[in-house]
Amino acid sequence: MLVFFKERLVLLSVPKTGTTALHSALRERADMVISSPPDLKHAPLYRYNRWVRPMFQRVCDAEMEVVAVMREPISWLGSWYRFRRRPFMVGKDNATTDIEFDEFVRSYCKGKQPPFANVGSQAVFLAAQPNGCAVTHLFKYEKQERLIAFLQQRLDTEICLKQENVSPVMELSLSTKTESILRRKCADEFALYNSINL
Repeated sequence: MLVFFKERLVLLSVPKTGTTALHSALRERADMVISSPPDLKHAPLYRYNRWVRPMFQRVCDAEMEVVAVMREPISWLGSWYRFRRRPFMVGKDNATTDIEFDEFVRSYCKGKQPPFANVGSQAVFLAAQPNGCAVTHLFKYEKQERLIAFLQQRLDTEICLKQENVSPVMELSLSTKTESILRRKCADEFALYNSINL
């Protein structure tokens, strides 16, 4: 999470959406950098709303705008799958080393996910809160140029991104049946992604 107080802007760090590279590029420009532990770096909107937002409201009488990135749901799952296939993951409960992508996605769709498929939900991460706290500016990962242009204009700074924390490259595909299950079980993920106009 990055906070730019003068600009009244907070950038949430949705896992597997390229925000680690943004953290590196903007950490010197930010007023507050939360990069560790991962549970705080990747704090979802509900955690921001409960702990960080009240601090700025009560101490500074300031309401911040929230910026976030969402990745196309199948691509997002593919990134998690590839990330958990890295060599040092072998033997761990959440490794996908000996699992096909189709099985990974089917397991993700289960009510009780096995550890290797328990990767969270972008829709839950970004869900608007009952008190009105919501993401103000939501961008598609696949259209990063729009996010970069927005941040450069808003922060009056040039952003040079370097690839970081990149999952191994591999071809992935889903069976028609598995994709149909995913789209039915995770309809809220696809609906939110398709609603983004930035």
